Amino acid sequence: MAAVAASAGWLLRLRAAGADGPWRRLCGTRLPRGFLQSASAYGAAAQRRQVAHFTFQPDPEPVEYGQTQKMNLFQAVTSALDNSLAKDPTAVIFGEDVAFGGVFRCTVGLRDKYGKDRVFNTPLCEQGIVGFGIGIAVTGATAIAEIQFADYIFPAFDQIVNEAAKYRYRSGDLFNCGSLTIRSPWGCVGHGALYHSQSPEAFFAHCPGIKVVVPRSPFQAKGLLLSCIEDKNPCIFFEPKILYRAAVEQVPIEPYNIPLSQAEVIREGSDVTLVAWGTQVHVIREVAAMAQEKLGVSCEVIDLRTILPWDVDTVCKSVIKTGRLLVSHEAPLTGGFASEISSTVQEECFLNLEAPISRVCGYDTPFPHIFEPFYIPDKWKCYDALRKMINY
Repeated sequence: MAAVAASAGWLLRLRAAGADGPWRRLCGTRLPRGFLQSASAYGAAAQRRQVAHFTFQPDPEPVEYGQTQKMNLFQAVTSALDNSLAKDPTAVIFGEDVAFGGVFRCTVGLRDKYGKDRVFNTPLCEQGIVGFGIGIAVTGATAIAEIQFADYIFPAFDQIVNEAAKYRYRSGDLFNCGSLTIRSPWGCVGHGALYHSQSPEAFFAHCPGIKVVVPRSPFQAKGLLLSCIEDKNPCIFFEPKILYRAAVEQVPIEPYNIPLSQAEVIREGSDVTLVAWGTQVHVIREVAAMAQEKLGVSCEVIDLRTILPWDVDTVCKSVIKTGRLLVSHEAPLTGGFASEISSTVQEECFLNLEAPISRVCGYDTPFPHIFEPFYIPDKWKCYDALRKMINY
């Protein structure tokens, strides 16, 4: 608690120093200039590099939640945050550069609408951001922290794993910081290299006491983020940054919730089960279509959505039906969350398996820059693994 209080006090003192004090010196660095380019420039650059390894597939327009509006993923996140601040007077948003809208514009306009006491900047100190968030959440307020890139969440690892995740347990449920949500842009983006492309979800999947969520689309992002914010456990919400502008679909304007720890079967099939989360869902969707067209193979596609606690029942039920499982994610192969899924399915569905479980993941190397197209588990790698399973 002393460390948390010290971190919180330090943040508040620096914030009070104003734009011309040490706050500006601390907040004015880190991001490469390319991450601040306009949406049109971003799109042109992405098209020039031809790095998109997937085609975004929007879901049908939802009809059960009222009026919808076309939003990309970052606008859906903004809408969820807006709904939360409007509904909960104790909710606050804080992080590096969130006051002006953030580097990906996810908090744009919120400070002007709700005031500088509810949406405010912090120094470049991830450990302090999460420690501050724990302190706010312990008082009963709703804390929504932003870590500017998932790659920089590691300085906050101790606060998340040793403090936030264990707060309720160590106090015998007398105290908790369950109203803490940590948002962070996640995954490859086409030009992020080793410090702006990582997928660290497996690091946190080993830690009881927190929930870890990764959406695949704007509709999913808003509903899952609202569920994280309202959940009574600390949540980490990873947002696929390559989808911030590339993913566009109809999203309800009013708040709605998508249950956590419930995977979604987004395509039914009978021969192979394909499991992924985040951006990789769109990759395996393409693989399923290719397998049907070229091989006559029927694939069941599952979006896991929640990494911790994950939906064992939905995945195992599918594998019992199909007899085959392929799991794919951008993170490195060794120790990736595909390993946990594979071992659980092997234990639960051993007698139903027709072929060894296949993992198609990133390589066990730092995330490369110009070699990103060779590193990512694209549809051709997944398709090749699927063919081998069918021919086993």
